[in-house]
Formats: sequence, structure tokens, C-alpha cells
Amino acid sequence: MRRHQFVVRSLTALTLVLVSFVILGFSRLVLPYRVARLLAAPTLVLAVALTLVVLVQALLVAVGLREFD
Repeated sequence: MRRHQFVVRSLTALTLVLVSFVILGFSRLVLPYRVARLLAAPTLVLAVALTLVVLVQALLVAVGLREFD
């Protein structure tokens, strides 16, 4: 695994979390809270999935089953 890809995936996950909060905040201005959560949920789920991928990759490197290039 390349270090650059790992960093890009980590920053992408962080960006998706921030985008989710922005979607939630702005949609709450004009929509009910429940609808705003439904709009922000797909982005947050994607961020959580990407974070889990990065975590598993980091654990594999820490255990020694995989190496950074």
C-alpha cells in the first residue's frame, strides 16, 4: 500500500464527515430535522465505511501482514 493513497483516503473520510455535517446544518434551515438527517445519512455512512477501510489497512500494516511502499 502506498502512503499517499492512505493519506488521501484518510483525508477523504474526514472531508465526507465534514460534508455530512454541512448538509445536515444547511438542510435544517429549511427542512425538518428528520428529513435533514435522512439527507446527510448517505454521506456519513460512506465516511464511516471509508474510515473502517483505512482502519483495517492500518491494522494490517501494524501487524505486519502488509507493508507501506
